[in-house]
Amino acid sequence: MAKRSRQTTVPGSERLPVVGAKKVGKVPADETVEVTVRLRRAAKFDVRKVLARRSTRAMTREELASRFGASAEDAAIVKDFAREYGLAVGEVDLARRSIVLHGTAAAMQKAFGVKLTAYRTRDQVRFRQRKGGVKAPAKVQSVIEGVFGLDDRPQAHPHFRARQGSGRFKAHAAAQDFTPPALARLYGFPKSRGAGECIALVELGGGYDAGEMKTYFQGLGITPGPTLNAVSVDGAHNAPEGDPNGDDGEVVLDIQVCGAIASGATIDVYFAPNTDRGFLDAVTRAIHDPQTTVVSISWGGPEESWTAQMRAAMEDAFQEAAALGIPVFVAAGDDGSGDGVNDGKNHVDFPASAPHAIACGGTHVTTKNNSIGSETVWGPPGKGGATGGGFSRYFARPPWQKGIVTGGGNKRGLPDVAADADPDTGYRILVDGTRTTFGGTSAVAPLWAALLAVCNAKARKHPGFLLPSLYGAPAAFRDITSGSNGSFAAGPGWDACTGLGSPVGTKLLAAAW
Repeated sequence: MAKRSRQTTVPGSERLPVVGAKKVGKVPADETVEVTVRLRRAAKFDVRKVLARRSTRAMTREELASRFGASAEDAAIVKDFAREYGLAVGEVDLARRSIVLHGTAAAMQKAFGVKLTAYRTRDQVRFRQRKGGVKAPAKVQSVIEGVFGLDDRPQAHPHFRARQGSGRFKAHAAAQDFTPPALARLYGFPKSRGAGECIALVELGGGYDAGEMKTYFQGLGITPGPTLNAVSVDGAHNAPEGDPNGDDGEVVLDIQVCGAIASGATIDVYFAPNTDRGFLDAVTRAIHDPQTTVVSISWGGPEESWTAQMRAAMEDAFQEAAALGIPVFVAAGDDGSGDGVNDGKNHVDFPASAPHAIACGGTHVTTKNNSIGSETVWGPPGKGGATGGGFSRYFARPPWQKGIVTGGGNKRGLPDVAADADPDTGYRILVDGTRTTFGGTSAVAPLWAALLAVCNAKARKHPGFLLPSLYGAPAAFRDITSGSNGSFAAGPGWDACTGLGSPVGTKLLAAAW
């Protein structure tokens, strides 16, 4: 038998243990493990040059795949490596630059030079944990950018908050709530149902009941409602748990917010396991689906909790979305400037902190005479949540923020945009038989996704890469100048609480389309 090549650590794959998890024991040698190997591009992808050449037309998926997908030759190297270690080769997608491998835990540990140990989280979720980096021979390392799925710890958190009466937080005395269409009217959304658009929602748990969705939309006078499709990723599926305050709440909030506003659109709900592999696979599938025109993500976690290879891979996927003219809206988090880390330092949420994501912060809205009377930052922390925001530790400031965003040591600032997120001025929803009010930046991402869908349909075209247009259109925003999220305070222009501000929909349509 030929001697196997020496293995070295794949750059960026190192990860730390889960704090507070309890060790269960060894992972059974015959346990089935499935991973996604991410391949390098066949050619260098300079997103700035690509976007500069695409000022009037987005790249097609066929162009992206043929020019910047993976090569069959690189895929063959990974296939040969897999067979050498007794691993089976599953789906190969050169456009998404991914290869699925599966085999026993024993074979995976030998192939990638790791030790897998079983742990349980504080809420009794069993997972595999590895400490340190993934290893591979030099020939394989030269053609891959990451290996995802060996460690399947719960990775992200939903960013929604429930008002008092749903069991989480105390409401302010002046609490009120809104239907999603009412908020769309307050924000001046163009009159359109978003027909012909397809909004992709990424979900990492929970599910929805189709009959309940129909009941909700009919209660708003929306007949028919949006077309809903549940898309399975990595074995996950639409699986309602029956708990309004659990993952079902996130799924349903996303659907009902964007579906009640863009009621003529198709909504594809991508269900994936709550792991780094599941998250990345769901995002890349949504972006590469020919029907997708806008993506909404309401899950995330502090930047430091992700591996460098995951941060790079997700930002790379968002760059592809930018080249395709697909905006990706991501909730900026609900735990203020510390993002729930509780170490006395500032932290921001990922994947909202990725430069080519459109990070969505939160506000508190009051009305007067059927218009917005006042709008302030959702916060400060300690009163039922606060909008995330601040400056990335890992990503440089993108060109469209220069001259507009200040502070933060020339790092990417977030959020980019904002809208109502305070559960005390939240969104009326129906979930698991309960009519309740939810807030959180989880509501802002689908609200903005719905705005893009109705603008696209109204203009009968798509605006291409959106972020520079947003930063170049201050008149399309309601500037939020009061309030704080902890370490950062709102003020004139962009700030690290509400970004550019909340939308003035018709002005945004005129400026960006």
